[in-house]
Amino acid sequence: MKCPFCSFTQDKVIDSRESKDADSIRRRRECERCNKRFTTYERLDEIPYMVVKKDGRRERFDRQKVLTGILHSCQKRKVSTAQMQVIVDAVEAFVVDSSDRERSTSSIGELIMTRLRDIDTVAYIRFASVYRDFKDVNEFKIELEGLLSGKDSRSKRITSK
Repeated sequence: MKCPFCSFTQDKVIDSRESKDADSIRRRRECERCNKRFTTYERLDEIPYMVVKKDGRRERFDRQKVLTGILHSCQKRKVSTAQMQVIVDAVEAFVVDSSDRERSTSSIGELIMTRLRDIDTVAYIRFASVYRDFKDVNEFKIELEGLLSGKDSRSKRITSK
């Protein structure tokens, strides 16, 4: 912390306490060069993590929304809540690790589908059918064929249109 009086960078904290609203920490400091006292406030970084939708809109990242989508895909399947939690944790870590504090929904969806494919293929197909917005039975069939052959069906889907 730089002293506002002499610009010296060494100081000592004399007193620390929460603010009245409990949204910051108030610190009383004393400069080690000029011995003048000053107050600083420490706050949490409140810039939210954002998700960029397919149409370009930006929304706040919502962990619960990711979990809800996975829960719908895994309904009546033998996928434990712990396995679902691991996927949600991976998605959250992926978003938080972004240097510009945002990720596209397409990259998040691909991550979820990769994880679901390894756990339960039916849950994967359910999630993919909503996420990729299958327009007809042929798109669904191409996805299933790709899954059965062990290949990524996304390239087939794009070339077949």
